[in-house]
Amino acid sequence: MRWPPRPTVTWISVLLFVLIGTNFHASAQQPDASPPPDEQQLPYAMHSEMQQLPHISVGIRDADLAGGDNRVLQAAVDYIAGLGGGTVEIRPGTYTMHDSLHLRSNVTVRGTKDKTILRKADSAVSPLALDGDYGEQQITLADPTGFAVGHGVAIWDNRSGGFHTTVARITGRNGKTFAISKPLGADCMVANNARAATVFPVISGYDLRGVRIENLVIDGNKDHNVYLNGCRGGGIFLYRGFGTVLQACTVHDYNGDGISFQQSNDVTVIDCRSEGNTMLGFHPGSGSQRPTVRHCVARHNGTDGLFLCWRVRHGLFEDNRLENNGRYGISIGHKDSDNLLQRNRVIGNGQEGVYFRQETLGMAPHRNTLTANTIENNGSSKPSAGVRIRGQVNGIVLQDNTIRDTRAPSHRTQTKGIVIEETVGPVTLDGNKIAARTAIEDRRSRKSKKNR
Repeated sequence: MRWPPRPTVTWISVLLFVLIGTNFHASAQQPDASPPPDEQQLPYAMHSEMQQLPHISVGIRDADLAGGDNRVLQAAVDYIAGLGGGTVEIRPGTYTMHDSLHLRSNVTVRGTKDKTILRKADSAVSPLALDGDYGEQQITLADPTGFAVGHGVAIWDNRSGGFHTTVARITGRNGKTFAISKPLGADCMVANNARAATVFPVISGYDLRGVRIENLVIDGNKDHNVYLNGCRGGGIFLYRGFGTVLQACTVHDYNGDGISFQQSNDVTVIDCRSEGNTMLGFHPGSGSQRPTVRHCVARHNGTDGLFLCWRVRHGLFEDNRLENNGRYGISIGHKDSDNLLQRNRVIGNGQEGVYFRQETLGMAPHRNTLTANTIENNGSSKPSAGVRIRGQVNGIVLQDNTIRDTRAPSHRTQTKGIVIEETVGPVTLDGNKIAARTAIEDRRSRKSKKNR
């Protein structure tokens, strides 16, 4: 029997070359899907950043979701939040708000500038028929007219204002008794004029991360709504809304504050307007640190244009217009330290342009710097100073500011440039241009004066 001839080395080499070449050609045609070197997973997700995120449109008509009140807006926000975040586009139109638009983390809400309007519905008000007890989640009303399941509601009495006001949603009804979504934050006693009203922030956000609000108009409809305090309300209200960005939004005619954010660090407010609200224009407070308020307008509000409440620290407030407000242009007080206020125009306010509130040494607003601001024509409700510094505050710097009254002498009410009261500590005055009947009124004793 004859064995087949052994293949030569040359024939084997050719065969291997063909096989290897074929595999090499196939791999060369296959795209490389391996991750690039700079790709990393997000901090709180097991995937990298995506270029395309969920998006939904809302409109009166011709949108992914169609409707004209808060329910359709909330449905869109909740849908996008359920997908992990993305954008809700609210198309032009006026949307009636029977409850807040409740923000959700990682959701951007974007309107069309000056054309997307969220209007607060008329409020209903009723005394409580029964005491509302702390922790209870129902209220009984004397007159339930205008209260309905799904509406926002606030409950308080003469002793339970501020943060003790409860703002919730009505979740059920038995006749005159209504279930609410949150427990009452205080006793609300009939003997102390306990009452409920369908008032709430038009936009509300609690315990948030990564939220943006853009190009919305908030119409507070103040003539048909009772007052809601700024600790629990405002045209736009945040509570622990960390890192929220508000851009190109307008809040007008809200019966309370325009924009209020409490216990919310690193909030940025840019190109926003707060006008004609009954209380404060911009109200950062309750330990809201590192805020930025830039290129904003607070005009014709009932009290202060910019009110730094408690423990507002390391903030930047620049290039804003604070004008024709009922009380102060800027008010600074309890533990509001280490802030920079620069290039603002503080004009035509009812009392002082800038007012440092009376505080003891430990609680005083130390080390605030005001530079390159224009402070003029204030004191429209009574003769006032451009800047008044009170309390046991230290380390205030006023540098390169223009402080003046440009009106005819008979109409000038900003009669003093800077007033430094008796208990104030070291103040630095440098390069200010002051035109006033009294440029600087320093009431401290000679020993305590350390100006330069």
